[in-house]
Amino acid sequence: MNKIIKVALDGPSGSGKSTIAKALSKKLDILYLDTGAMYRATALKALKLGIDTFDEKGVLTFIDNIDLEIKYIDGAQHTFLDKEDVSEKIREPQVSMAASNISSLKCVRLKMVEMQRKIASETSCVLDGRDIGSFVLPNADYKFYIEASVEVRADRRFKELSLKGHKVDFEELKKEIEQRDYNDRHRDFAPLVKAEGAIEIDTSFMTIEQVVNKVISFIE
Repeated sequence: MNKIIKVALDGPSGSGKSTIAKALSKKLDILYLDTGAMYRATALKALKLGIDTFDEKGVLTFIDNIDLEIKYIDGAQHTFLDKEDVSEKIREPQVSMAASNISSLKCVRLKMVEMQRKIASETSCVLDGRDIGSFVLPNADYKFYIEASVEVRADRRFKELSLKGHKVDFEELKKEIEQRDYNDRHRDFAPLVKAEGAIEIDTSFMTIEQVVNKVISFIE
């Protein structure tokens, strides 16, 4: 691509935005930055330190100097916390909920956004999250809002965790997703919203390929 472009994909947990963002980055041959992994790693740090993920004063004790790195190894993003590759650990169920909690804290979002904006200013990229188009990159060239029903999102998560050997209850998983949605939409700072000018796509009954092709059709 001749110029640096920024693509923002927002939406609730489990809507498919991360999967779509990864596929999109390959099709466009641009960087994919998994912003959710950054929040998950921050939550993991708090859990390791025994700090409540809603405790802003506690989180402030480490957030400014957090040793968090995003590296690209063999075409995949790896997340390093305190020099340890935690790419698998941050996907565990307890970290998912903790990440939703800690991402509501202003000090955390400001730190993560600072890191994300720096990366986006240097290279063409696709970012996905809750507030990419509305707050992180309000001047993104292309903005999309990726949606799906709670039932579909819970089913996707259930299958994903089951394949990894985690024992989960579908109804509990559904309640957890609903709680995460509520947390994300009602936090005081940079809540989950459909950014102004964003194109909404409901992925409930679409394949990944169909969604990616639809997104690319708008970009082209």
